[in-house]
Amino acid sequence: MHEIFIIQSIYSISIVAFEIPSGYFADVIGRKKTILIGAWMGVFGFSVYSFSYSFWGFVVAEIILGIGQSMISGADSALLFDSLTDDRNEQAYLKLEGRVISIGNFAEAFAGIIGGLLAVYSLRYPYYGQVLVSAIAVPAAFLLKEPHCSKSRIELGWSQIINVIKYSFSTKKLRWNILYSSFVGVSTLTMAWFVQPWFIFNNVSTEYFGILWTSLNLTVGLSSMLAYKIELKIGEIRTHFLFNLFIIMGFLVLGWTHLWVGLFILFLFYLARGVATPILKNNINKHTPSNIRATVLSVRNFFIRILFSLIGPILGYMTDKLNLAYSLTIGGIVLGIIISISFVLFIITDNLKFEKEVFEQ
Repeated sequence: MHEIFIIQSIYSISIVAFEIPSGYFADVIGRKKTILIGAWMGVFGFSVYSFSYSFWGFVVAEIILGIGQSMISGADSALLFDSLTDDRNEQAYLKLEGRVISIGNFAEAFAGIIGGLLAVYSLRYPYYGQVLVSAIAVPAAFLLKEPHCSKSRIELGWSQIINVIKYSFSTKKLRWNILYSSFVGVSTLTMAWFVQPWFIFNNVSTEYFGILWTSLNLTVGLSSMLAYKIELKIGEIRTHFLFNLFIIMGFLVLGWTHLWVGLFILFLFYLARGVATPILKNNINKHTPSNIRATVLSVRNFFIRILFSLIGPILGYMTDKLNLAYSLTIGGIVLGIIISISFVLFIITDNLKFEKEVFEQ
């Protein structure tokens, strides 16, 4: 577990190193070009993975994939929001971002089944298949259209990156929006890497791993698709409160329950994850000027990855030295405190009130 989390931390660090610059490149040279670069690097990274034999081969592959992912993250959501802005239909973003997330999770769910079947014959076959799947992103990126409003771009220069970061944290609404979203994001990312160890901890038979993983991803897909309806039905504050509660409860309770109760808690956690992701991205988009949107979203992703690269190995080490239950509990206490504090400050700074923001160079 320690080595697995080290590899994933290296992946996160490689994303961190390029996350903000890549978002900035998307704002300077365009979302489409940046996404296309990321798509090609995805193909290259999985090609390296499929022919590697050692820890260090996996590390090289993860670094390439991390850089590629950093090129896409931020630019994709910015492109969607700006495309809707061109159509004067920004209010549809939450619905469509949820749909994008749900399609991704449905695909991951079925990939879990297919990957499991391929792995029966060889552990390399899922990676060969992944090279083919990632290659589909290249022609898809070619077919994207650059939004008209995103063509009003910021100037090229490192000083501008610093100015955007300063703007993000000098503006109270945006600062607590980014931090709150990052703390929730790192919590759901961390739990994703604890799911399989939790199955092992509870003596779940290996043949059920794929079925359970598929079911969890279908849960995220369905809840993401319905996130906008849930928020309209019960209100914004209640929605935030409930998904925060389910996320924190998942860490605190999961390690100390029997299998069937634990599975119920785990599905609640993934339900909350599906609802939270599009809502949190939508909140940031609403308070971010178009010409720096990709950079600001990358700042959010930067914090998620840097936090995970610190928290992941520590919890992995604690799992090896103590046990999974203690590791999850301690993680839940720490993450629960910072989520709760940031949520209160998110509310206090009127983040649920929409005001059009402008970034002047």
